[in-house]
Amino acid sequence: MKQKAKEFAEKAHEGQTRKSSGDPYITHPIRVAERLEKSGFSDELVSAGYLHDVVEDTPYEIEDIEEEFGIQVARLVSAHTEDKSKTWQERKQHTIDTVKYAAKDVKYLIVADKLDNLLSIEKEYKLQGDALWDNFNAGYEQQKWYNESIAKNMSTGLGEDEIPDYFREFKNTVKRVFG
Repeated sequence: MKQKAKEFAEKAHEGQTRKSSGDPYITHPIRVAERLEKSGFSDELVSAGYLHDVVEDTPYEIEDIEEEFGIQVARLVSAHTEDKSKTWQERKQHTIDTVKYAAKDVKYLIVADKLDNLLSIEKEYKLQGDALWDNFNAGYEQQKWYNESIAKNMSTGLGEDEIPDYFREFKNTVKRVFG
């Protein structure tokens, strides 16, 4: 299942690049899936890591994910797919609310994604400086609010033994990037 998800994502994101670095887009979902796999999560969650941006950023629909990978993977991808008809602020508030109240597997997927995004921002900031923020729909202050809100809410409802190491890494990265 994981290999099939990786190949599906590679095909879906073919020709796409990352906003600030210009790297092939697929490098991001691969890193998200690898982080989930390293943390010992299920094949379904790792597969959702590969597929988490497919519905949001390609012509594929959630029904395609369900047909190919089943209801569980589709549920995870759907829970993490933004509605692009909403404003940036509305989309990000929805993600913050989701990470606060969702099932733990959804939290694990969202934070793995947000950590990889933030590590990319940190790396690109060292190369581009403040000009980096011009690549995004929202600038430094809004990105700070968003990432700090994810960090504040991501562990809600989780026991200490249910919090993966990369949640701490996310908190530390938020502190490094946003002070």
